[in-house]
Amino acid sequence: MEQTIENMYKQMGISDEVFEFCEEILKGLSNRFLEIDKTAEYNQMKVIKAMQDCKVSEACLLGTTGYGYNDLGRETLEAVYASIFHTEDALVRPQITCGTHALALALMSNLRPGDELLSPVGKPYDTLEEVIGIRPSKGSLKEYGITYSQVDLLADGSFDYENIKKAINEKTKLVTIQRSKGYQTRPTLSVERIGDLISFIKNIKPDVICMVDNCYGEFVEKVEPSDVGADMVVGSLIKNPGGGLAPIGGYIAGKKECVENAAYRLTSPGLGKEVGASLGVLRDFYHGLFLAPTVTAGALKGAIFAANIYEKLGFHVVPNGKESRHDIIQAVEFGKPEGVIAFCKGIQAAAPVDSFVTPEPWDMPGYDSPVIMAAGAFVSGSSIELSADGPIKPPYAVYFQGGLTYEHAKFGIMKTLQEIVNTGIAKLS
Repeated sequence: MEQTIENMYKQMGISDEVFEFCEEILKGLSNRFLEIDKTAEYNQMKVIKAMQDCKVSEACLLGTTGYGYNDLGRETLEAVYASIFHTEDALVRPQITCGTHALALALMSNLRPGDELLSPVGKPYDTLEEVIGIRPSKGSLKEYGITYSQVDLLADGSFDYENIKKAINEKTKLVTIQRSKGYQTRPTLSVERIGDLISFIKNIKPDVICMVDNCYGEFVEKVEPSDVGADMVVGSLIKNPGGGLAPIGGYIAGKKECVENAAYRLTSPGLGKEVGASLGVLRDFYHGLFLAPTVTAGALKGAIFAANIYEKLGFHVVPNGKESRHDIIQAVEFGKPEGVIAFCKGIQAAAPVDSFVTPEPWDMPGYDSPVIMAAGAFVSGSSIELSADGPIKPPYAVYFQGGLTYEHAKFGIMKTLQEIVNTGIAKLS
């Protein structure tokens, strides 16, 4: 068989019809992709500068055991994160198990009984509902006497400034702002919009702590929420900043007091940042961070490719094919569970690991409905790698993200389209 890309895709299960449809879509995306590359180049220089300024050495790539006292690599890495995010301090640890844990840690360490937590951007991500106590759970903020207030976004996705002002009171200690959409079909918040919201809140109550859930947003723009007034930015290392190499971990970057509070909660009062062995993960943390701007750019291109394909087929996509991007997630509404399931089957079939597995919805811990997840990843659960997931409930939307390379993200989307066509959910002509 002739060695052409068309024939290679054919060997991978992509029909001529799907290949031609996708190639036609790509013709209109070259300028968008060029802008993404420019942002990636800027962020790559930002990461390199931080590593050089903080004098990352070969010794930093080695790990410690036991208590982890005087861990040069750990302390330097946290200085690098603080430099990248332009914050006073940072906590970057393998002991932070996931994004939800990082967020819970930031909240529980900076709130006290009698304080109130405010979300001015609507309902938080599903797994935070039990952290807050919206859904009862052992150890929730609610059990510790911390109350919660929420102001939904307006119908057009804008902030409800009038009701946000009313919601801020003497008990309001911390405001949580979720940058990404989670399992909702609202717009992702740009750093500029987050800055406007923080400024509004600080004008009303200057001492309130503003925390941004930065998951899926790192390195998508040239600036981060900490550049526009956020007191804490929080995220997971198996998403954007880990570059696909970090095997675990999370980060909290921000004001020194906020980060110190989190460190004392993570380890123990009196110990804080001084302990916590890095074991053998530091090389992957540094290497992944170095690759993160480029990896994020590839995922972003894949998301834009997906938006334009499914928008052309008539499905509601968020963001749409032309909107500016502020995270790597692409939502596609199918209106029925079969579409979500078929999409996830396509993603799984494109994976380098476990491509032969068929994803099925199941009752995952922390969610209020069955969830289907597709990911054949080198790091289990890593959503900077090619992945898709969604709750099996109206509006039956799937959330696609990741791809360690643009080429893999592209192939994944083509496989979803092939599955959608094969099952008769959509036709290309």
